Amino acid sequence: MIIPVILSGGSGTRLWPLSRAMRPKQLLSMVSNHTMIQDTVTRLSGISELAEPIIVCNEEHRFTIAEQMREINVNPSAIILEPFGRNTAPAVAISALESQKSENDPVLLVLPADHVIGNINAFHAAVNKGYLAALDDKLVTFGIVPDAPETGYGYIKSGPELSNEGVFSVDRFVEKPDTVTAEKYISEGDFFWNSGMFMFKASVYLKELSSHNKDMYNSSIESLSTAAVDMDFIRLNKEVFEKCPSDSIDYAVMEKTSSAAVIPVEMEWNDIGSWSALWAVGDSDVDGNVTHGDVVLEDTKGSYIHADSRLVTTVGLNDHVVVETADAVLVAHRDKAQNVKHIVEKLKASNRDEAIIHNKAYRPWGAYECIDYDSRFQVKRITVNVGARLSLQLHHHRAEHWIIVQGTARVTCGDKEFLMSENESTYIPLGEKHRLENTGKIPLELIEVQTGSYLGEDDIVRFDDVYGREDKVN
Repeated sequence: MIIPVILSGGSGTRLWPLSRAMRPKQLLSMVSNHTMIQDTVTRLSGISELAEPIIVCNEEHRFTIAEQMREINVNPSAIILEPFGRNTAPAVAISALESQKSENDPVLLVLPADHVIGNINAFHAAVNKGYLAALDDKLVTFGIVPDAPETGYGYIKSGPELSNEGVFSVDRFVEKPDTVTAEKYISEGDFFWNSGMFMFKASVYLKELSSHNKDMYNSSIESLSTAAVDMDFIRLNKEVFEKCPSDSIDYAVMEKTSSAAVIPVEMEWNDIGSWSALWAVGDSDVDGNVTHGDVVLEDTKGSYIHADSRLVTTVGLNDHVVVETADAVLVAHRDKAQNVKHIVEKLKASNRDEAIIHNKAYRPWGAYECIDYDSRFQVKRITVNVGARLSLQLHHHRAEHWIIVQGTARVTCGDKEFLMSENESTYIPLGEKHRLENTGKIPLELIEVQTGSYLGEDDIVRFDDVYGREDKVN
């Protein structure tokens, strides 16, 4: 049995302002109608001996990921919540331990949630080879046949071919090279990009981890054994997990084991690590431009232009990236796209919300978007999913006015409960317990006008919440 382990812990800072900590690139639709994590799961369709996936993610993303899996009719066998990142090696170890609860010794297919693969048939063929090698107790990694002297990836040098056709021993892993070294690797023909995808038996990985990093192995066991089951989630204990060493699979196991194997594969792979990478995989016009949204170009070539909320126009621009969102705009030369992460670092240092959250915030019940604000008022557009309800709550510093734009709402206000439909409104006084629920068949849309001395999201007291939230976030 093959159990996919989907790693969804990255923040994607080089794809700011679209990708942010609260909604990173793997949760966005970057190259298709599906989000990247949805694409990662759906491209597995057709592989035999496949079980439901285990997903490892940041606890802040739990409801979004659960909803995105529901949208594609996937029911993960487990969604493991990390209170903070400890890199890939502990995440896979905990997944391996969890997988053994339902299967005696499954083969794990470890996949980052933010990769693009154009040739699905080649990917499936490589997985089938990897499965056979994993059954032979090999720790398999997939090496991408390079088509350019890329300096942004680590490389794997292959050794002699093993008994399985197309499976090679690993001579060594090497760090990201400079251009001259990368060109040398390409010319030698036995170096491949390190894809970060792996395949091995759960028992073999755990045995190797125990041998090479006993502290991480023991911490992983303790982290899972002390985890709490919260609805559909496995919530790792914060104090225990904090003690776990942080390291990647490569450093913790693959570079130290004598059982590593590599399968070279050409599958139109890209890890979408920057805006220039997204430009490279996009459909370009005759001038080499890739566009998204409402864009009008004049004398512009080789550029990536993304309009998220309004018209974006360019004149006389070559080899640039322009990305517009409701609250931020990025302009960068394509060759400098990797350095966008430095902007994010500066925003974080200044405690700017734009580094963390979008103007549109997603919640387990739907989403809200701020459309206007000042010191004593704020206007939000709120969407409540069919059948969803907000927590029973009150605010100490603000009152709220609700105007229904679409759908049907059941409103609780104090000791009253009543239905509202389109073009109806109500008032929620300061300090009054209240709740909003979508009882209709279509998404509920409303405009909320908040007034008061303090309008922060932490002004909330919960009395009942169907999502089991204890954090002070609406």
